[in-house]
Amino acid sequence: MPARDPESRSIVAQIAAAERWGRTPDRTAATEPARAGLRAKFAREIDPNGHLAATNPAELERRVDYLQRAHMLRMTRAAKAARVARAGGGDAA
Repeated sequence: MPARDPESRSIVAQIAAAERWGRTPDRTAATEPARAGLRAKFAREIDPNGHLAATNPAELERRVDYLQRAHMLRMTRAAKAARVARAGGGDAA
């Protein structure tokens, strides 16, 4: 029977994560497909027709790096807001 309350679901998720990473010899290799997929998504947003990739791949990579950085900063901001909200604090935006 699946866990119903948030605390139980959280513990079950932590157990699953510990099992997953405990059985994974190379975490970097295991997460490479996800990282590559995210970079490909950003590249498609920048260059939907593939013209920049064909003419200036270094520029495309530079721009993908910036989009990835912005994405990670947004995630950091959201995590901080969630921590503040859980602690009963004010506006973290």
